[in-house]
Amino acid sequence: MNSLLQSQFMQVALPIMVTLVVTIWTSQWSQNKRFDDLNGRFADLREDLKYRFDDINRRFDEVNHRFDEVNARLERIETKLDNHEERLVRLEERTSPVARRIS
Repeated sequence: MNSLLQSQFMQVALPIMVTLVVTIWTSQWSQNKRFDDLNGRFADLREDLKYRFDDINRRFDEVNHRFDEVNARLERIETKLDNHEERLVRLEERTSPVARRIS
């Protein structure tokens, strides 16, 4: 057993191999921790973007609603103008001297 501990493998190679294994394991653990941190940041970013896009969509919906209200008002104004135009035409036909001469 004493010669086994005195061998070159146990004195040189085994400490180097253990150091390599521990270094690799530590670096993998550290890398996984970084990936977890990045995944958390990406999740927060996705959530923030979703919140902002939802807010933008809500604002667009409000603007579309306002445009619909403006369109409805303009259509009512157009209808009233058409009615007034018809009245003016009838009034002109009744009061025009040219129309009286023809008839």
